[in-house]
Amino acid sequence: MQLLPALESGGVERSTLEVTQALVQAGHHAVVVSAGGRLVPDIEAAGGIHLRLEIGRKSPRVLAQVPRLWRLIAQHQPDIVHARSRLPAWIGWLAMRGLGSARPAFVTTVHGLNSVSGYSAILTRGERVICVSDTVRQHVLANYPRTDPQRLRVIERGIDAAAFPRGYRADAAWREAFFREHPALSGRPWFVLPGRGTRLKGHLDAIEWIAALRTQGHDVALLLQGVVEAGRERYLEELRARMQALGVNDVVVLAPPRRDIREVMAESFAVLQLSNKPEAFGRTVVEALSLGKPVLGWAHGGVGELLARGFPEGAVALGDREALLARAITWLRHPPQPAPWPAFSLTQMQAAVLQVYQELVGGD
Repeated sequence: MQLLPALESGGVERSTLEVTQALVQAGHHAVVVSAGGRLVPDIEAAGGIHLRLEIGRKSPRVLAQVPRLWRLIAQHQPDIVHARSRLPAWIGWLAMRGLGSARPAFVTTVHGLNSVSGYSAILTRGERVICVSDTVRQHVLANYPRTDPQRLRVIERGIDAAAFPRGYRADAAWREAFFREHPALSGRPWFVLPGRGTRLKGHLDAIEWIAALRTQGHDVALLLQGVVEAGRERYLEELRARMQALGVNDVVVLAPPRRDIREVMAESFAVLQLSNKPEAFGRTVVEALSLGKPVLGWAHGGVGELLARGFPEGAVALGDREALLARAITWLRHPPQPAPWPAFSLTQMQAAVLQVYQELVGGD
């Protein structure tokens, strides 16, 4: 039974789906508990069971979900409860306290470099603690020194390399529809920054950067893919105001999440990763480099770790806007060709997670 706030978009959600697929393929029952979202049909199509319970809402009322989750655990009797986020982990932890000897094994995944606090420490209480990168492992050990290193397992997020083949191009029909939807991107080099509509993703930096490129005489555009989300209206107003002030309204596109991010990245000139706080991993870095697309990003956290390993020319010191601008200008004059990327295998990631489960309960 995997616990997470919702099933909308993001690395946590994608990993939940991928582990569900692996469990079902291996002959196990896979249950996911969340508030729901657009990936629920994918969970069910994979053979998983989705149970709707709002265990991620940051409100004192969320404690009312503890007995409800207790009943779900007692009903489904999972061998493993795997919490992928802090509040669901607390709800799961409290629910299982009342199960006595029938308590399942408790696994957690640290997907992000969360603020250091007692609240975040719940993710270090798993009998196994999965870290999505070595950056995350070091974060846990440095900030939660009581954590037993023997319980930590580094399992990097995997991708299906066959789904992101080097040199892939979208077909003509897709390109026609895409550029009809986003005419500002047609006929000029454009960069894409994929990511949720949250300030830490660096959207403002990207807008100011594209304005500086245009001031230097480069006819470029920018797609902020995934920034348009319900509940982010005030943030979008701030972005639009900055676009207006810099005179780039006609070349910056704000767009909601979409499933065909492979096609989007493949058609872009390059992919941006400008999170102002270190990311735990950076799945789109791996996906883009697997496609043979260059990635330009701040050299910190999981993104910096990945770029250092596979495409160091795309790494720029955090906050060095002049270097970021100069790197892009160089690329526009001489487009880079990343070396073939030894993509992390999705099947290896799935097998590693199932192996963690087997460490705790045995069996096949």
